[in-house]
Amino acid sequence: MSDPSQPNEPTSRFMRQWHVLRDKGPDEVQFWFIALLVGIAAGSAAVGFRFAVEGLQSFVYGTDDVAQLHSFAASLDWYWVLLIPVCGGLVVGLLLHHFTDDARVKSVAEVIEGAALNEGRVQRKQGLISSLASMITLSTGGSSGREGPVVHLAGVMSSYVARWINADGIHGRDLLGCAVAAAVSASFNAPIAGALFALEVVLRHFAVHAFAPIAIASVAGTVINRLAFGDITEFTLPAQTMLAFYQELPAFLILGLLCGVIGVVLMRSIFLADDWATSVQARTGLPRWARPACAGLLLGCIAIFYPHIIGVGYETTSNALNGGMLAHEAIVFVILKVIAVAITMGGRMGGGVFSPSLMVGALTGLAFGLIATAVFPSVSGDGTLYALAGMGGVAAAVLGAPISTTLIVFELTGDWQTGLAVMVTVSLSSAVASRLVHRSFFLTQLERRGIHLAAGPQAWLLGTFQVQTIMRAAGAPRAAPEAECQEMVMAGTWLATDATLETAMPIFEKTNAQFIPVAHFPEGDAPPEVWGALFQVDALKALNRAMAMTAAEEHS
Repeated sequence: MSDPSQPNEPTSRFMRQWHVLRDKGPDEVQFWFIALLVGIAAGSAAVGFRFAVEGLQSFVYGTDDVAQLHSFAASLDWYWVLLIPVCGGLVVGLLLHHFTDDARVKSVAEVIEGAALNEGRVQRKQGLISSLASMITLSTGGSSGREGPVVHLAGVMSSYVARWINADGIHGRDLLGCAVAAAVSASFNAPIAGALFALEVVLRHFAVHAFAPIAIASVAGTVINRLAFGDITEFTLPAQTMLAFYQELPAFLILGLLCGVIGVVLMRSIFLADDWATSVQARTGLPRWARPACAGLLLGCIAIFYPHIIGVGYETTSNALNGGMLAHEAIVFVILKVIAVAITMGGRMGGGVFSPSLMVGALTGLAFGLIATAVFPSVSGDGTLYALAGMGGVAAAVLGAPISTTLIVFELTGDWQTGLAVMVTVSLSSAVASRLVHRSFFLTQLERRGIHLAAGPQAWLLGTFQVQTIMRAAGAPRAAPEAECQEMVMAGTWLATDATLETAMPIFEKTNAQFIPVAHFPEGDAPPEVWGALFQVDALKALNRAMAMTAAEEHS
């Protein structure tokens, strides 16, 4: 008979294992189980987010079929169509104003930044507020997508888990990849694309050690989707979407170039709208909480006449894929959707850009296809095939992810017979867009904030090293001569105490100095204080070790 005063053996064993997990991190098998649990949680969150958006949309607009939202909105009184996005924008503005530092919605760009610079962690509190703000935006007429918020929500969940198990950088990034893969898979019923999206877009490498847990999590997310919605594709295509002849392939080369340009126009429109709105806000003194409401007012004015811009836009995308509109209609809707997305994102209402890029791409491809098949009917197949290829082309240009985008298009539609046309279009559009922006919408967002991830680790790693952590302090062994340091400071060659190697390395290259003083300038007329000196050899050694560790992770 067991002694009741002694701790329960299974409980004691569990606690020992938990302490080992917290102190030393998980082993490989443990990590796979954690990846499975993270996948289930992130997939459930993605499905829950979708249900929440659809439920709130149904309540706000008063319709039971949100899949036909724009058709229903066309029957509403004009003042409802105008007021709903204004009210939604006001609520979003107040949320962001009171609960975030910069009144911005966090999305995929911050997840990529977390993977590169913060050991796979993202901001947790602000991430949850951003997800709520995006849910309100999508439910009240905002013209954006739900995938960006879902990816960031998954990143928040993985950050909590990484904190609980005290994960190191490699495990933290892998956990982030698992959560993102599950969220994307659960959003699209696309397990292959979800796994590759996490590797290609977020982690930005295809390391073998990351593939197994990410694949496990991606499958878990897909199972959650199929339990909720069944094994169905997001879009239903016409029966015939085959290439007529190989002579038709040059048309898809041209379509790829066009999609690349349209993708760049979409991205730059968003950045231009954001810059313009920021300038107007600064000149007029508009409170930052009112900015999303003003954007909602502009969206409402457009939606009165063209309700197609409301929300995710899957109804219009589906119509384009099925050839349900004329060429001039498709062109008009492309222009309107680009404007609406720019207003939504520039107004900082929230949401993602992937679903809008699908809609813009499908409309672009349909318009091109209708014109091409009319001009060359003897060598043309189904015009709606161009809508499918265009959907992948613009989305790949925006995401900077040709592999995962191609697979997402296939898994969204269930049409694997048209792979040649889609691959040709995606490859050309990605090549064009990558030359005109910093590889993708997300990396360009970060570049505009001074975070240089697009150029690779050799560029962004410099910004992760504070000179204080590498410098030789004054008076330490092998320190720089104090008199020489003072002379260099007076001559204007010095580093601030909060500087990074990103600032230091160009100075080394310009001056060819062996070291640079690190100085602090007190307030008033007090002389500068030399805290130490950064030696070029120490900086290069630190950077070389970091590059070696990065290469080892990416190729392990």
